[in-house]
Amino acid sequence: MDFFETIMFPFKWLVSAIMVGFHDGLSAIGMSPANGWTWTLSIIGLVLVIRAALIPVFVKQIKAQRGMQLLQPDLKKLQDKYKGKTDQLSRQAMAQEQMALYKHHGTNPFSACLPMLIQMPFFFALFQVLSGITASAQAGKGIGAMSAEQVKQFDESTIFGAPLSASLLHGGAGGNEAAVWILSILMILAMTASQFITQKQIMAKNMSEEALASPFMRQQKMMLYILPVVFGVGGINFPIGVLIYWTTTNLWTMGQQFFVIRRMPTPGSPAAKALAERRAAKGLPALPLLGGKKVDAEAAEASAAAAAVEAKTQRIQPQRKNRKRK
Repeated sequence: MDFFETIMFPFKWLVSAIMVGFHDGLSAIGMSPANGWTWTLSIIGLVLVIRAALIPVFVKQIKAQRGMQLLQPDLKKLQDKYKGKTDQLSRQAMAQEQMALYKHHGTNPFSACLPMLIQMPFFFALFQVLSGITASAQAGKGIGAMSAEQVKQFDESTIFGAPLSASLLHGGAGGNEAAVWILSILMILAMTASQFITQKQIMAKNMSEEALASPFMRQQKMMLYILPVVFGVGGINFPIGVLIYWTTTNLWTMGQQFFVIRRMPTPGSPAAKALAERRAAKGLPALPLLGGKKVDAEAAEASAAAAAVEAKTQRIQPQRKNRKRK
């Protein structure tokens, strides 16, 4: 067992244990243990458990994203202030002022990626479990918490004639090749489309004009188109079960973000204006967070914090004596 497999072993066991738990529960209520839909619902159950456990992380991500959006105007001013200054002291002062802005808003550039980073070990674990189904079934071995009998049942299970362990690139034993191709392509399109719509949803409805005009958001817009392409190309090697997992988790994220954007939008965003209009139509008072005063106060406090750091780091430049004219 190599180093990577040693790290992935507990994740593989946990992923397979959750799937087996749902599989046993569905079998107990009358579904066939060897039916592909029983295992498909078990994979969906795995998504529900993981995403429910990540709700606190998602809340932190939302707060971090709002903090990043609110500090964009001050960050732009900071970048303009040090534009063209390449000396070490200026770079150090800019970095310290930037960290002061991040600290004040309770965010950092990597917070938005946290839920995806936490999910990746489970994603790779499921990929390894499903990729090794056929070989383990032929050898009569179990995988993680799955017994040899359950591995065999999974290997023989299909939906629409396509095995769950099959992929577009490698096909699958005992399945309809055309069904594998059609279902894999449809699932890859669903996975990439749901990922694109999820990111587009944030940019179109939950960002202010200042945030959209920032250099940070220009990078995010590039990622909006790059990530679906990366997952789409990688999807040709994903087993159908993994495609089901990733599409389901994208749909969860989409629904979760729709609720947050509608009920708790970022101040100054189109969604915030729409919420204010809905509340006004119902005769309800505007929410405090939708006003510009609190945002402006936060920006002022952030600027003050950055100025304090600048005062500590700024050094007095020595005056050069005027040379005598010849």
